[in-house]
Amino acid sequence: MKTLIVGGGLSGLALAEALESQGHDYLLLEARPRFGGRILTQHHGGGYFDMGPAWFWAGQPRIAALIARMNLQKFNQFADGVLTFEDEQGHVQRGQGFSSMEGSWRLKGGLGMLTTALENRLPDHRKRLDAPVMKLQMSENRSTATLSDGEEIGADQVVLALPPRVAEQIAFSPALPDKAVLAMQGIATWMAGQAKAVAVYDTPFWRNEGLSGDAMSRKGPMVEIHDASPAAGGPYALFGFIGVPPQGRADEHLFRVHLHAQLSRLFGPQAAEPKQLYIKDWAFDRYTSTEADKAPLYAHPTYGLPHVMTNLWNNRLHFAGTEVAPTFGGYIEGALEAAENVLNTLDLQRLT
Repeated sequence: MKTLIVGGGLSGLALAEALESQGHDYLLLEARPRFGGRILTQHHGGGYFDMGPAWFWAGQPRIAALIARMNLQKFNQFADGVLTFEDEQGHVQRGQGFSSMEGSWRLKGGLGMLTTALENRLPDHRKRLDAPVMKLQMSENRSTATLSDGEEIGADQVVLALPPRVAEQIAFSPALPDKAVLAMQGIATWMAGQAKAVAVYDTPFWRNEGLSGDAMSRKGPMVEIHDASPAAGGPYALFGFIGVPPQGRADEHLFRVHLHAQLSRLFGPQAAEPKQLYIKDWAFDRYTSTEADKAPLYAHPTYGLPHVMTNLWNNRLHFAGTEVAPTFGGYIEGALEAAENVLNTLDLQRLT
């Protein structure tokens, strides 16, 4: 039985690595020119900066076990010092509280180290980049995936390890049941509407002033800021979640001007000119976000795999990805949970 995995983020990579270790037949397809999905680590001067998820926590056994198995190291989120607060008029106050993310863990080298470690365990002939799937067809219990260049790839079963809203944009033949399509459209893609900025500096000057790097702002454009520095040594960094809706982020030059101004207001003139200012706007990443995802989320969605999205195509079409994880949906632990769950449902035979 050949399994086709569509989506090379953490869930797809974890599933592929499990199939590889167990000697099964599979192929992993990723639309982007890189693996990792929403995990994206930028590097600058020996530093590493996560532009997607960055944290994990105690009580998440799968990510802890995977990090240990890959011989990687975690470290505590920097939390020493006081919080900075900015009101609607741009007035800045300090000492209004302490780090809100104390107790969170980060990965030495960035979370990209984890996805790269998984990727490196897969033989070249089992993984493909720049391979967007445009159409999936099922005929006599055999699936055929058509790529954007017209290439066709056959498989016995398919796992869609990508956000359901993105998966729904694939052309399915025969068409999926209406209830399944509506369920896929109704599952908000985690993190899809967000943008993240990371400002890199030679020195952690905010620490020297007794600041944790944490800041909350009602003026923006960043509404929540944290220290994003490596485990040891520099360069150092501050990162912020953007509170401006996607429609207001389209002019990147103007957006950067406002980011520089806000950093200066919050942390002083040294913050005004970072060595590097990275911006990743996930709302405009077509392999993460859809138009529906540009609507803001005001609470963590209730995730899990709806019953109407099971037993499709004679149980040969499956879903993975953090949005279908019942316990840790929306977290990187959820991506691993979803991969684990779908592994237990696949029809698998060892290669001989």
